[in-house]
Amino acid sequence: MKRKKDHGFPERSAIVAFIKAHPGKVGTGDIAREFGLKNADRIALKRLLRELADDGTIKKKRHTVSEPDSLPTTLVADITGRDADGELIASPSEWDEVESGEPPKILITMPRRPKPGTAAGVGDRVLLRVEPSNESEGPAYRGHVIKVFDKTKSRILGVFRALPEGGGRLVPVDKKSADRELNIAAADTRGAEDGDLVSVDIVRTRSFGLASGRVKEKLGSVKSEKAISLIAIYAHDIPLQFSSAAEREAEAAEPANLKGREDWRDVPLVTIDPPDAKDHDDAVHAQPDSDPNNKGGFIVDVAIADVSFYVRPGTALDRAALDRGNSVYFPDRVVPMLPERISNNLCSLVPGEPRGALAVRMIIAPDGRKRSHSFHRILMRSAAKLSYAQAQAAIDGRPDDTTGPLLDPILKPLYAAYACVKRARDERDPLNLDLPERKILLKSDGTVDRVVVPERLDAHRLIEEFMILANVAAAEMLEKKSLALIYRVHDEPTLEKVHALSEFLQTLDVPFAKSGALRPALFNRVLAQLEGHDHFPLVSEVVLRAQAQAEYSSENYGHFGLNLRRYAHFTSPIRRYADLVVHRALVRALDLGEGALPDSETAETLGEVAAHISLTERRAMKAERETVDRLIAHHLADRIGSTFQGRVSGVTRAGLFVKLSETGADGLIPIRSLGTEYFNYDEGRHALVGTRSGTMYQLGDVVDVRLIEAAPIAGALRFELLSSDSATAPRDRRRPGPQRRPSFKAHPGRSPDKKHKPPKPKPGKKGKGKNKGKGKGNKGKAW
Repeated sequence: MKRKKDHGFPERSAIVAFIKAHPGKVGTGDIAREFGLKNADRIALKRLLRELADDGTIKKKRHTVSEPDSLPTTLVADITGRDADGELIASPSEWDEVESGEPPKILITMPRRPKPGTAAGVGDRVLLRVEPSNESEGPAYRGHVIKVFDKTKSRILGVFRALPEGGGRLVPVDKKSADRELNIAAADTRGAEDGDLVSVDIVRTRSFGLASGRVKEKLGSVKSEKAISLIAIYAHDIPLQFSSAAEREAEAAEPANLKGREDWRDVPLVTIDPPDAKDHDDAVHAQPDSDPNNKGGFIVDVAIADVSFYVRPGTALDRAALDRGNSVYFPDRVVPMLPERISNNLCSLVPGEPRGALAVRMIIAPDGRKRSHSFHRILMRSAAKLSYAQAQAAIDGRPDDTTGPLLDPILKPLYAAYACVKRARDERDPLNLDLPERKILLKSDGTVDRVVVPERLDAHRLIEEFMILANVAAAEMLEKKSLALIYRVHDEPTLEKVHALSEFLQTLDVPFAKSGALRPALFNRVLAQLEGHDHFPLVSEVVLRAQAQAEYSSENYGHFGLNLRRYAHFTSPIRRYADLVVHRALVRALDLGEGALPDSETAETLGEVAAHISLTERRAMKAERETVDRLIAHHLADRIGSTFQGRVSGVTRAGLFVKLSETGADGLIPIRSLGTEYFNYDEGRHALVGTRSGTMYQLGDVVDVRLIEAAPIAGALRFELLSSDSATAPRDRRRPGPQRRPSFKAHPGRSPDKKHKPPKPKPGKKGKGKNKGKGKGNKGKAW
């Protein structure tokens, strides 16, 4: 029953209680209906509401009233950043700061298993379900994401450059917008200083001159090249800080002991990693099998850090790891999936220290095939920490003080076991794309010192093959136990990509006859035919582009690249969430103790997790690649006008992309700079062809270029073409087929383009200028 005064009008407190009981904006008609007011009472109601608004009890706007600074239950909001604990913070998209002051903050609460379409990040515009927060500190509201809208086109991330007269310019970090600076008036800088990374709202565009923007948020400074990765971190919304709850859980974790574990501390397992590795999550050991029924076979042990013991489902640590999905590796820093206390301490298999691990023992037959396997939860003690080069040098007859005592008892059996399993690998014939990986070496100030291509050693291949065997064993075990899991899957190339590859290879006179089922061996035959040839790196890259992208899935459709029917990631739970899920599933399937996968996890829920971590993996790859581009662009910014040699790495309607031999940097030669004639884009031949002269510039051509522009913030380079090894040629000699290029078989080891003449100098150019520069991660491929 409604409380009313004697004359029937509701009490002041009743109206205020009704407004508070209905968060959002309440109309005068709503109040009138609630209290049964007649038209004659409307004037008195409006007067009372005006009094309540004047004294600040409520907020009145036109025909609606609400609590002061209260928000509706459902609203559109912009996610503007994170709080000190790393949680997302949003503000209403529509808010009148002049009338209502600073917009209220909304703490976004994300479920452990976000529904598809609700995984949000900084810069996203979202539809929220909002409720008042019960916390005494922090934002007054909590929000749950209902839907994520497309990112607003009016929000730009860039670097603020101050002007002497006040205000400044925004240099966008996006390559496509690198030449579209924004003008920022002095009143709109929000305190931004030169070199700050900021997000900016476009407030006005002009037909002529620069568009204008207003700084929305300051994200940090990028004045030092050491912080260049900060751009990618914020641009891709990569979580940088762990919540205080996750940090507390990490600090409270106790080292593993023998409780519930087998004692493997006397097994001389060793870690073999890059020399600069910060964490060591896998160790290996091998010995000849003494079983007379397996003469010539081996016992191979692979021990993996027991992350599932420390990171339990549903905890703050687990939520942080799932949010990240994986660690992200930049030349100057690592953004880890787990706090340092876990990743670099308790779960790092450092020599001489007892560490918990989940191990798989595999029995290998003399032909290299795995006969059987078993999983064990163990306490181990690493016998040594070795680098790839260190282990290889010892096997090659150059042991040092560390590897000398390990050579006969540990290293030689490891390499003998690898030689054995390699027989089965060669018979399986996985996709043989051993592409070189460039590594950026930095100076002490964070600038680029040089770019190197580390040598691929048998030590690398040994670890990769043992890890693949362990991953297969994990998938087989979980399938045997009929337990849902996250697979690592890789689909076969689409027919369209196979057809496009076939057309391209035809232009090189390379046969590509597809018959029967598609197998990696088909691509391997092409690569073997070109091995040692100048075009081998090019064709390897084109074959790679033809492949599908590996991903995570709760449904198994095999791994095409590895030529395996079932495959799961098990060997890197410190840096990949998928591996942590597989560990938990094994603990549950084999009843190995604490940290098991919950019963609530089904193929459906794991499918959502798989989709999420596939996205975080691609996010990491893109952020890492963009950071490398920016670092090299910084490195080359003071070499404008210098000449370089490279290869055409991409052909588009916009022009030619060139990869420099010296650094691996990519840049664009705009099509408009190729000459005065019109060039057609020939997709089948990956080429630009001049309509008048027949001049062709094709994927793989060796070119000499001059650097004419560098945009370090965007990581963009622009070149001018000086010469090409296969440009100006008559049209009838540039068509596909045997008449266009000599056969690789007919001229082994010789470039098929040597007979082509260099291009004529362009009008107005004096000389060609030439400088043939000779200068020159993770374990395994992205499989």
